[in-house]
Amino acid sequence: MRLAAPLLACAIVPLSGGCIAKTALDVATAPVRVASKAVDLATTSQSEADEKRGRELRKREERVGKLERRYAQEMDRCDAGDETACAGARATYAEIQAILPTIPVEPTD
Repeated sequence: MRLAAPLLACAIVPLSGGCIAKTALDVATAPVRVASKAVDLATTSQSEADEKRGRELRKREERVGKLERRYAQEMDRCDAGDETACAGARATYAEIQAILPTIPVEPTD
């Protein structure tokens, strides 16, 4: 019985060496991994920036499309003599004019 305990301890030591080395490696590399993860989260890649810009551009184009449809409806009612529609059409036109400079012109080939 007394002989079994030291033999068991001797048999376990080589097996646990890899675990200790791996743990030491994990502890040593943890700050580097945390720092690189923080940098990845803090910076925006070029493709992410392009996607964001594209989404914003599509939203502005969508907004201008809705405003143009509303403007056409208000102008129809204004032509029919509705003064409030005329005032609405002027406000809608001003909003369209404010958004248009932020939308790039499509290149012509």
